[in-house]
Amino acid sequence: MDLGYAVEDETFRAEIRDWLTSNLPAGWGDDGFEMSSDERKAFNGRWPKQLFHGGWICATWPKEYGGKGLTTMQGVVLAEEFARAKAPLRADFFGDTLVGPTILQWGTEEQKQQFLPRILNGSVRWCQGFSEPNSGSDLASLATSAVLDGDEWLINGQKVWTTGGHHADYCFLLTRTDPEAPKHKGISYLLVPMRQPGVEVRGITQPDGTAEFCEVFFTDARCPKDNVVGGVNNGWKVANSTLAFERGQSATTGYRRFEDEFKLLLEQATATGARTDPVIRQRLTRYYTKIQLLRINGLRSLSATLAGVKDPGVGALGATNKMFWSEMHQEAMQLALDVFGPSSMLVDTGPASGSWPGAIRDKRRPGYPVSPMTSAFFFSRSETIWGGTSQIQRNIVGERVLGLPKDPS
Repeated sequence: MDLGYAVEDETFRAEIRDWLTSNLPAGWGDDGFEMSSDERKAFNGRWPKQLFHGGWICATWPKEYGGKGLTTMQGVVLAEEFARAKAPLRADFFGDTLVGPTILQWGTEEQKQQFLPRILNGSVRWCQGFSEPNSGSDLASLATSAVLDGDEWLINGQKVWTTGGHHADYCFLLTRTDPEAPKHKGISYLLVPMRQPGVEVRGITQPDGTAEFCEVFFTDARCPKDNVVGGVNNGWKVANSTLAFERGQSATTGYRRFEDEFKLLLEQATATGARTDPVIRQRLTRYYTKIQLLRINGLRSLSATLAGVKDPGVGALGATNKMFWSEMHQEAMQLALDVFGPSSMLVDTGPASGSWPGAIRDKRRPGYPVSPMTSAFFFSRSETIWGGTSQIQRNIVGERVLGLPKDPS
C-alpha cells in the first residue's frame, strides 16, 4: 500500500470539518447526546437539503452534472470526515449510489440531463427491480418481459423484495426483451415510471410490523422507448455495474461500524465478566482481527484504484469483500447473543435505539419486543443473501479468479 494525503487533500478536509461543525446540531457526536423523536424527524427533514446546498451529495460526480468533480482521494477524505462526525452522507441510497453512477457510466446524454439533477436534488425517489419469486441468486433466469409497442415498452411480470417500492417514483428494472436469446443476452435495463396504471405495489409485512420490502406487479405497464440504459439486450452487463456499486464500500471507512460494534461488545463482556471466558475472549479477538483485515483490504483496494490496477476477474474483488464482511458480521452477532446471554431476550438489552451499529433504527413497531441489539442480529441473517448470496460470491471467485470449472447447467 502506497497511500498518502496531499496538502490540498488536507485543506479540503478542513473545509469539510468546518462545514459539519456549522451545520450539525450543537453537541452532535458527544457522549450522552440525544434527540427527541420530533427533533430527529425535523433533522431528517432538513439534512438532505443542507447536504444538497453544501454540494456534498454525489460530490465525486462531474461538475457538468451537478457534482463537485472531486478526485478519488478527495472523495475518500469526504467519506472519512462524515464518518468521523457520525453524520449521514447519503440522501437516497438507490439514487445516489446505484442508479446514478450507472446512468453516469452507461446513460445517454439525454438520460443524464433528465435524471441526474433530480437525483441530486432529491425530487425523484428510486427502487430496484431485480429479484423475482423464481429468480434471486440466478438473476439471469428472470421472466419479467418488455415488448416494444410503438414508442413505449409494454411491461409484464413480477418483482419481489423491492425496498421502498411504495415510495418510489422510478424503478431501475431488469426485463427480458429477447426471449430467444441466451438468458444473459436477452435482458435490458429500463428506467420505469412507478406512478402509473399497471403498476401495483404490495408491502411484505415483517415480524416487527414494518413493510419496507415490497412485491411489485406489472400489468401492461409502460416505459418510454428511450429509457433503456446501455442499449437493448445489454442489461446484464449494465446490472453488474450496479451490483458493483452496491457492493463497494468506502475504502477507509467501511470497517468503522464494525469497530464501533466491537467496542460495545467488549464493554459488555467486561461488565459481566464474560471477558474472562477464554472462548469468548478468543471470539472477540477473532472479530477484532477480521475488522482489521477489512480495514487493510480497503486500503489495498484504494491503492490499487489509485495505481490504475483493475479487478483481477470482473467482480471478483467485490464478491470477496462482500462475502467476507457479511459472514464476519453474522459470526459477530451470534457472539453478541452469547455475550449478553439470557438478557438478549429483553427489549431494553444493550444501548438505546440508534446507537447499536447495524440495527434497523427507529422503524420498529411500538411494543415490538426486540432490543436494537437483537434487531441487528436478525438483520445480519439477511446480509449473506442480499446483494448476491455467499454461494454465488464463491462461484464468482472460483470461476473468474481460480479458473475452476463452471457449475453444470
